[in-house]
Amino acid sequence: MTPPSPLLEQLRKTHFSIRLVWADGGYAGRLVDWAAENLHLTLEIVRRTDDTCGFVVLPRRWVVERTLSWLMRSRRLVREYETLPVMHEAMVLWSMTMLMSGRLAGRRPGAFSRPASRAR
Repeated sequence: MTPPSPLLEQLRKTHFSIRLVWADGGYAGRLVDWAAENLHLTLEIVRRTDDTCGFVVLPRRWVVERTLSWLMRSRRLVREYETLPVMHEAMVLWSMTMLMSGRLAGRRPGAFSRPASRAR
């Protein structure tokens, strides 16, 4: 039988210390039980309440949105240029490496993307 989520299996194999995973409401159902039984992961579903309308900040959703905004600072990731998932993954890793190496070097966020004449 094929596992419902190869991504969760790979996560479990490579990062065995992770015990809690947040997921969108679309992943509710059998996947929660399967992850608990087979992978010993707690899959916590972040849901929107039915009585709200318009924009509502969901718990832990800001983490995803913040990370996506960091990734969109890399021009190559703004559009879907990559045709292979492996290449897209490499570009995401490259973008996050640039972000984290800049932080380790003590540069301001976004400093690597500004022209030298505008840097302070």
